[in-house]
Amino acid sequence: MARALATLRNHWKKSAFGACLLGWGGHWLYGRHCDNLLRRAACQEAQAFGNQLIPATMPLKKATVFLNPAACKGKARNLFEKNAAPILHLSGLDVTVVKTDYEGQAKKLLELMENTDLIIIAGGDGTVQEVITGLLRRADEAVFSKIPIGFIPLGKTCTLSHTLYPESTNQVQHITNATLAILKGETVPLDVLQIKGEKEQPVFAVSSLRWGSYRDAGVKVSKYWYLGPLKTKAAHFFSTFKEWPQKHQAALMYVGPTERPPEEPEEKQSRPPLYVRLYRRLRLYWSSPKEASQAVTPEDWEELKLSTIELSIATQNRQLDLTRTEDFMDICIEADTVSKGQFVHRGSQKMHDPHTCPEGSQCIQASRCILQLPEGTEGSFGIDNEEYEAMPVEVKLLPRKLRFFCDPRMREQILHAAVQ
Repeated sequence: MARALATLRNHWKKSAFGACLLGWGGHWLYGRHCDNLLRRAACQEAQAFGNQLIPATMPLKKATVFLNPAACKGKARNLFEKNAAPILHLSGLDVTVVKTDYEGQAKKLLELMENTDLIIIAGGDGTVQEVITGLLRRADEAVFSKIPIGFIPLGKTCTLSHTLYPESTNQVQHITNATLAILKGETVPLDVLQIKGEKEQPVFAVSSLRWGSYRDAGVKVSKYWYLGPLKTKAAHFFSTFKEWPQKHQAALMYVGPTERPPEEPEEKQSRPPLYVRLYRRLRLYWSSPKEASQAVTPEDWEELKLSTIELSIATQNRQLDLTRTEDFMDICIEADTVSKGQFVHRGSQKMHDPHTCPEGSQCIQASRCILQLPEGTEGSFGIDNEEYEAMPVEVKLLPRKLRFFCDPRMREQILHAAVQ
């Protein structure tokens, strides 16, 4: 024993390095063990759904999964197969996995998709944006938009996960919770933005459209990876070397919020008896013709000339309120009188929460707007964190257009917050 202690004392550097290495290895193995326990518990819960008896004449529910293997720097496929796929197969669903090979493929595949009971998106914000755009571009979108959608967060940015699932620092737990939420069947209606250019087909988004200097600087953060935790501030700092102040000129026309109609019942009312239908037809035939309905009042458009450092148009999905009586999107026009120090500071904040609307900004609630850009305007829009060429666009809110699966705890939390 004394000889061993003497050896450790004489080679204390190697001993310290070995102890650190051993400690790290033990911590890594313990983490792997905890992840396996989470996977096992989730699979056992999913198996309870798969063991449920169904009538012999009832077909299995068909689930179509759109998986983006390139998400999360190429790790999405492995994350899906280890954490989500076993749960889906044990649940008794007829699962079809469609893997996308290139950007934009999901939009084309949605045009050819046959009937399915569930649509599951496995990826990040870009995958969600592609799938819903392909879905709502279909000629029969009125039917297909009623199909419930599940979201398995596998990408670098997963904005919807903050609304649909509880926060979790463990990636395995976050993915398994999201997959189990699909099996539990609780859904919430989400708004959609329809963004249409002059010639292009419309693009759809569930989060926001951003245009401005903060977004442009945020895209370049990864170029300064070698600066570690300072890369975000560096990207915004070097952005100030351009023309300053950075102003974006545009004209904005918008219509205010619209009153929310009552929600349609999920079950259709039974067809009335034949004699009731005949009586209604005869009464309609013999009744005096009604006066021509009054002309629909024209929409009250308001126009605004703006000069801003950044403009954002966002849905209410991040702060979901199922009981509100009006439907609108939030337009945030940030003041262009910002110092370079404020720009760097706010830019770092917006990397964590892009929907932050700082003091001094002009906030507008609208159901529809038209953004006119001056000729020769360069730059790009960020639509659900996907880059599109900046151009004049019309943005229209489609309230409660799609239903997404959510964790039952989050739905209760949303309803509880609305009651308070």
